[in-house]
Amino acid sequence: MTNDEQLKVLLQGATAWNKWRKEHPGDPIYLSGVDLSGADLRGADLIGADLIGADLIGADLIGADLSGADLRGADLRGADLSGADLIGADLRGAALSGANLIGADIRGIYLWYVE
Repeated sequence: MTNDEQLKVLLQGATAWNKWRKEHPGDPIYLSGVDLSGADLRGADLIGADLIGADLIGADLIGADLSGADLRGADLRGADLSGADLIGADLRGAALSGANLIGADIRGIYLWYVE
Protein backbone atom coordinates (compact mmCIF):
# COMPACT_ATOMS: atom_id res chain seq x y z
CA MET A 1 0.00 0.00 0.00
CA THR A 2 1.35 3.41 -0.96
CA ASN A 3 2.02 5.91 1.79
CA ASP A 4 0.53 9.21 0.55
CA GLU A 5 2.59 11.32 2.97
CA GLN A 6 5.82 9.74 1.72
CA LEU A 7 4.84 10.28 -1.91
CA LYS A 8 4.00 13.93 -1.26
CA VAL A 9 7.45 14.51 0.27
CA LEU A 10 9.27 12.56 -2.44
CA LEU A 11 7.62 14.60 -5.19
CA GLN A 12 9.21 17.69 -3.62
CA GLY A 13 12.61 16.33 -4.67
CA ALA A 14 15.62 14.59 -3.15
CA THR A 15 16.57 17.38 -0.74
CA ALA A 16 13.16 17.39 0.96
CA TRP A 17 13.00 13.60 0.81
CA ASN A 18 16.43 13.03 2.37
CA LYS A 19 15.58 15.50 5.15
CA TRP A 20 12.36 13.59 5.84
CA ARG A 21 14.28 10.28 5.87
CA LYS A 22 16.69 11.64 8.50
CA GLU A 23 13.73 12.71 10.60
CA HIS A 24 12.02 9.30 10.24
CA PRO A 25 14.84 6.75 10.43
CA GLY A 26 13.70 3.17 10.13
CA ASP A 27 10.25 4.01 8.73
CA PRO A 28 9.39 1.53 5.96
CA ILE A 29 8.96 3.17 2.57
CA TYR A 30 5.78 2.11 0.73
CA LEU A 31 5.66 3.53 -2.79
CA SER A 32 4.40 0.57 -4.79
CA GLY A 33 2.64 1.47 -8.02
CA VAL A 34 3.36 5.21 -7.78
CA ASP A 35 3.90 7.41 -10.84
CA LEU A 36 7.36 8.96 -10.62
CA SER A 37 7.89 9.22 -14.36
CA GLY A 38 10.35 11.98 -15.16
CA ALA A 39 10.92 12.77 -11.47
CA ASP A 40 14.19 14.38 -10.38
CA LEU A 41 15.39 12.07 -7.63
CA ARG A 42 19.14 12.62 -7.93
CA GLY A 43 20.84 11.44 -4.76
CA ALA A 44 17.60 10.32 -3.10
CA ASP A 45 17.85 7.90 -0.16
CA LEU A 46 15.54 5.10 -1.24
CA ILE A 47 17.25 2.35 0.73
CA GLY A 48 14.93 -0.64 1.10
CA ALA A 49 12.00 1.19 -0.52
CA ASP A 50 8.99 -0.75 -1.79
CA LEU A 51 8.71 0.48 -5.38
CA ILE A 52 6.96 -2.59 -6.75
CA GLY A 53 5.34 -1.75 -10.09
CA ALA A 54 6.33 1.93 -9.83
CA ASP A 55 6.44 4.05 -13.00
CA LEU A 56 9.95 5.51 -13.13
CA ILE A 57 10.07 6.07 -16.89
CA GLY A 58 12.70 8.72 -17.62
CA ALA A 59 13.30 9.41 -13.93
CA ASP A 60 16.60 11.00 -12.91
CA LEU A 61 18.04 8.67 -10.29
CA ILE A 62 21.69 9.68 -10.71
CA GLY A 63 23.55 8.75 -7.53
CA ALA A 64 20.37 7.61 -5.77
CA ASP A 65 20.70 4.92 -3.10
CA LEU A 66 18.34 2.11 -4.00
CA SER A 67 20.21 -0.60 -2.13
CA GLY A 68 17.84 -3.33 -1.02
CA ALA A 69 14.92 -1.64 -2.81
CA ASP A 70 12.10 -3.78 -4.17
CA LEU A 71 11.69 -2.73 -7.80
CA ARG A 72 9.90 -5.86 -9.02
CA GLY A 73 7.88 -5.02 -12.12
CA ALA A 74 8.93 -1.35 -12.00
CA ASP A 75 9.14 0.54 -15.28
CA LEU A 76 12.60 2.07 -15.50
CA ARG A 77 12.69 2.57 -19.26
CA GLY A 78 14.92 5.51 -20.08
CA ALA A 79 15.69 6.18 -16.41
CA ASP A 80 19.15 7.51 -15.54
CA LEU A 81 20.60 5.29 -12.84
CA SER A 82 24.22 6.26 -13.46
CA GLY A 83 26.22 6.08 -10.27
CA ALA A 84 23.22 4.72 -8.36
CA ASP A 85 23.63 2.16 -5.59
CA LEU A 86 21.50 -0.86 -6.43
CA ILE A 87 23.26 -3.37 -4.16
CA GLY A 88 20.85 -6.19 -3.37
CA ALA A 89 17.91 -4.53 -5.16
CA ASP A 90 15.19 -6.76 -6.56
CA LEU A 91 14.64 -5.93 -10.24
CA ARG A 92 12.82 -9.10 -11.26
CA GLY A 93 10.44 -8.28 -14.10
CA ALA A 94 11.52 -4.63 -14.22
CA ALA A 95 11.60 -2.90 -17.62
CA LEU A 96 15.10 -1.51 -18.15
CA SER A 97 15.13 -0.74 -21.88
CA GLY A 98 17.17 2.40 -22.48
CA ALA A 99 18.05 2.81 -18.80
CA ASN A 100 21.50 4.23 -18.09
CA LEU A 101 23.33 2.01 -15.59
CA ILE A 102 26.84 3.33 -16.24
CA GLY A 103 28.75 3.37 -12.97
CA ALA A 104 25.82 1.90 -11.03
CA ASP A 105 26.71 -0.60 -8.31
CA ILE A 106 24.67 -3.68 -9.22
CA ARG A 107 26.32 -6.22 -6.93
CA GLY A 108 23.88 -8.83 -5.71
CA ILE A 109 20.83 -7.59 -7.63
CA TYR A 110 17.99 -9.93 -8.46
CA LEU A 111 17.27 -9.71 -12.17
CA TRP A 112 14.81 -11.72 -14.19
CA TYR A 113 13.87 -10.72 -17.69
CA VAL A 114 10.27 -10.91 -18.88
CA GLU A 115 9.27 -10.18 -22.48
